[in-house]
Amino acid sequence: MVRFATIGTNWITEAFIGAAQLVDSIELAAVYSRTEETAKRFAEKVGAPRTFTDLHELASSPDIDAVYIASPNALHAEQAILLMNHGKHVLCEKPLASNAKEVKAMIEAAERNGVVLMEAMKATLLPTFRSIREHLPKLGRIRRYVASYCQYSSRYDAYKQGTVLNAFNPAFSNGALMDIGVYCLYPMVVLFGKPKSLKAQSLKLESGVDGEGTIVFDYGGMDGIVFYSKIANSYLPAEIQGEEGSMIIDAIHTPTKAEIRYRDGRVEDITVPQDKPPMYYEAEEFIRLIESGERESSINSHRHSLWTIEIMDEARRQTGILFPADER
Repeated sequence: MVRFATIGTNWITEAFIGAAQLVDSIELAAVYSRTEETAKRFAEKVGAPRTFTDLHELASSPDIDAVYIASPNALHAEQAILLMNHGKHVLCEKPLASNAKEVKAMIEAAERNGVVLMEAMKATLLPTFRSIREHLPKLGRIRRYVASYCQYSSRYDAYKQGTVLNAFNPAFSNGALMDIGVYCLYPMVVLFGKPKSLKAQSLKLESGVDGEGTIVFDYGGMDGIVFYSKIANSYLPAEIQGEEGSMIIDAIHTPTKAEIRYRDGRVEDITVPQDKPPMYYEAEEFIRLIESGERESSINSHRHSLWTIEIMDEARRQTGILFPADER
C-alpha cells in the first residue's frame, strides 16, 4: 500500500481524499495542518489516523510514502522540495508553483531524489480528454483552440466589501490566471505544445492580482484564445477548430462530453463515460507511476508543467502582475 498524507484542509483536499480512496493500493495515513486543532478536526472529518503540525516531522516520517499538496500556491515549491529531499513522492495541486524558477527547482529535486513529482491537473487525465487526444487527427489541420473558464469567486463579495482573502492576495501567488486560467492553458499545452508567442491583457485589481484576463497565442498556422475570470461567470464550451471539422468540449476544466462536427454535417460523439469522481484519475495515475517505477507522467509531465508556468510568467509580465515569490 502507498501510504499518503495531505497538506491543506480545504474542500479540494477533502474531495481528493474521497476520490483517492477509491484507488487500489493507496491508504490515507495522515493529514497536516499548522495548528493541532485544525489538524485534528480535519482528521476526524476524513478518517485520517494521524496528524502532523510540523512539516519536517512529516517529511522525515518513515510511515509516509507520498504527499498530496493543496496549500496556497506560494508554499508549493518550498514544501514539495523539502518532502522530496526526504524521499517522498509528491502530487501537487495546480499551478505547480508561483513561477518557472520554482518549478525548475522542484523538477531538479524530483530527479535528484528519484521520486515522482506530478501536477494535479485533473482535466488532462479524464477519460474524455484522452479521447479528445486520440480523435484530434480527424479534424485535419488545426487552426484554432478556444477555451474559457470564468467562475465568479465566492470570495469576491468579501473582496468588494474590503476584505482581501487568500484568493485575491498576491502574497499567496493567487489570482484569476493562476487559479482559473491554468485550466485553459494546461490542456492546450498537452495537445499542442508551447506556443511561439502570446499577447496577454488582464484586469488588475487593487490588491495586485488579476480579476480576469484574455490571452491570444500564435502557434504558426494556428492560434489559441483563452478567457478566464474570477469576477464573472461564463457558460461557453471549448472548441478546437480544424479544416475538416470542429471539436466541441463541454468544459475545458472538467471535460465530460465532446463531439466532432464535420464539414459534411456529420456529428460524432467521442465522449467516454466517466464512472469515478474527476480527481480519481489523477490519483490513479500518480499511484501507477510510483508502483511502476516511472518518475513522471507522460501527460502531466515535467515538461508540460514547465511550459505552462512559463506561459503564465510571460502573461503576468505583460500585464504587470507580480508576486512576492518572484523576488525570491
